[in-house]
Amino acid sequence: MRARWVAASCAACALLLVLARANGPWTWPAPHDELGPGRTVAPGVVLHHLTDSTILDPPGPLSVWLLRLDLAQADLRPVLANDQIMETETVAGIATRHHAVAAVNAGFFLPNGDPLGVLKIDGQLVSDARRSRGAVGIVRLGSQPRLIFDRLSASLTLHVTREDAADAALDIAGVDTTRLLGRLMLFTPAYHAHSDTAPGGLEWVVEGDPLRVRAAPRSQGKTEIPPDGYVLSFGGRRAPPALAGLAPGSEVAIETRYRPAESRPEEWTAAEDIIGGAGLLARQGRYVVDWAVESFAAGFAEHRHPRTLVGTRDDGSVWLVTVDGRQPELSVGMTLVELRELARRLRLTDALNLDGGGSTTMWVDGDTVNSPSDVAGPRPVSDALLVTSR
Repeated sequence: MRARWVAASCAACALLLVLARANGPWTWPAPHDELGPGRTVAPGVVLHHLTDSTILDPPGPLSVWLLRLDLAQADLRPVLANDQIMETETVAGIATRHHAVAAVNAGFFLPNGDPLGVLKIDGQLVSDARRSRGAVGIVRLGSQPRLIFDRLSASLTLHVTREDAADAALDIAGVDTTRLLGRLMLFTPAYHAHSDTAPGGLEWVVEGDPLRVRAAPRSQGKTEIPPDGYVLSFGGRRAPPALAGLAPGSEVAIETRYRPAESRPEEWTAAEDIIGGAGLLARQGRYVVDWAVESFAAGFAEHRHPRTLVGTRDDGSVWLVTVDGRQPELSVGMTLVELRELARRLRLTDALNLDGGGSTTMWVDGDTVNSPSDVAGPRPVSDALLVTSR
């Protein structure tokens, strides 16, 4: 009798597998069942470790660390290295300074620490991006934070109010980054104490509400940035027509425009924090199959690399995931398709690929739990996502 029951059960399982493969992606077990209870790090923060090599196709050694967050009990926010733009610091260093419970690396950046992609911290856009790529926003309008996902670009425009002529507008070419010749840049209080520019340009201090020009333009560089304002910096000695009329007392406004692919711009305006990634994996239960619009470098999606992921499930939980890679005996990493399938296996309804490679780091309760791929150890990064107790 038992033999027949086992045989019938096996036949049923086989039939379900055939039907699943015929009608769509296989439905995996619930993440909690597959991962086990995990280790509770703090209220609302649970750590899991996954080593199932069959996740990969073809299979290979794998080490995946996962943090499951309940944002009713824990908070999530991005923080800059050394609390400034164009700085680098290890994830452990950032997390320790801010007394975090856990942390992972966040956005992409240049070697000098200049963020790449959209980055908004505490309501202030500190890095713009014309290219539309995956991003995650943290909205804090309700009783607890919620995450939004989409492909996103962001830009700024300066509007100048004039009394004796028509109002003027000029695109801002970059925020908190190296000044370009013939372009207008914006420096925010998140940058440094001053603009860190060389002599030869024109710089105006604007502050107050509404924003007004404080004094005549300076050409010495390194203009002090006020805590309640900005420095407008033009790369050249001759101001373009839109800036020619700026004088002490002139009123200006800075317009930030968010251009999401599918969601409403107002949602991103309301987001207190935004982190840009590269590779939107899932949005509102739909898994991404084509990343051509995000214009990756060759091999970025197709080759196996260490990866960092942020995602959400429909039960409200938030997941931070690091995939170790470039270590053949321990973990080979994942392609972007394999990372998307991991998101599907975890039943994430929304998911985004963050910076990876040597930057991939997960720090939990005083220790780096994953195995960063750089020989020198955890790589200093420009910003990190910190988990703190609420």
